[in-house]
Amino acid sequence: MASIIKNIQTSLSENFTGVAHALAPSDTKFAIEDVPDLTDKVAVVTGGANGIGYAVAHTLLSKGSAKVYILSSTEEHFTSAQTAIKEEVGEQAASRMHWIQCDLGEWTNVGKIAKEISSSTDRLDILVNNAGRGIMTYQLTDYGVDRHMAVNHMGHVLLTSHLLPLLKKTADAGHTVRITNQASNAHEGSPKDTKFASLDELNTDLGPMPQYGRSKLAAILYSRYLARHLTAAAYPKILINATHPGVVETKMSRDDIHEPYPVAGYLMSKGLQPFKKDIFEGSMSSLFAATKTEKSGEYVCPPAAPETGSELAQNEELGEQLMRLTREVIEQKTGEKPPSDH
Repeated sequence: MASIIKNIQTSLSENFTGVAHALAPSDTKFAIEDVPDLTDKVAVVTGGANGIGYAVAHTLLSKGSAKVYILSSTEEHFTSAQTAIKEEVGEQAASRMHWIQCDLGEWTNVGKIAKEISSSTDRLDILVNNAGRGIMTYQLTDYGVDRHMAVNHMGHVLLTSHLLPLLKKTADAGHTVRITNQASNAHEGSPKDTKFASLDELNTDLGPMPQYGRSKLAAILYSRYLARHLTAAAYPKILINATHPGVVETKMSRDDIHEPYPVAGYLMSKGLQPFKKDIFEGSMSSLFAATKTEKSGEYVCPPAAPETGSELAQNEELGEQLMRLTREVIEQKTGEKPPSDH
């Protein structure tokens, strides 16, 4: 009976706000005050100008991070975020924010962005791969690849791979390095016959939710792949984890959801509004994985609850196949061999 009650508490606290959020079992509680001092640490946050990414950047800066690179598509969003940080945290904190224009679907630019970062800092302690395409209709990038997978997964793989030399250098200097990949419980909606066998499979229109869910499955598989090939193999001080934010009040859940679901989307945008976490509550799992955990290869749900994920998310061979296909597609579409991912 006690285990059933704990499971209910965990499920509610992982996904909703208010009383539900407060129900988190004691061993999974985590709050902003639990984020350690981050003086001297350098971070990169993709999608850090709004939503959950902004809450992560806000907290990292409030805890003393020496530099936070914000990767986002428009400078306007960054300017608004920096103004808010200046008002809420202070001008000195805002001065430690550095914006780089980045569309993770434009793969040939990702290496240049990583090079720009690596040439302007001698360390990188935290990489928060947060940006992504939400629950939206099927679309191909200019490369002819499903946009959900191209942005949510492959773009972040490229960024992480290009930044690995700097991440390894930081770990070699004795610092703990943490990488987080934003996943979602929506990964459970990925088709049961997902094999990541070919580009044709990726480019099959599954519908908005399965398309999104499959890209989030990839985030978990990629995190566990890196934990096997990087943390366990040679770099125990580089920790990689996937995270689930819960149901959060963001532009995606408020506005973008109406693109795939013009009518039914109101359940998400309006019906669930009283139960949604705010962006800071939704950032807890990312912050735990980015600043506190000492483990690698976990799927962390709010506030700091490790979960196994679906059967597909636990399939190591599926993760290996995902990464084989990822390298093949990127090389085929860009004409360039991706850098080593471990």
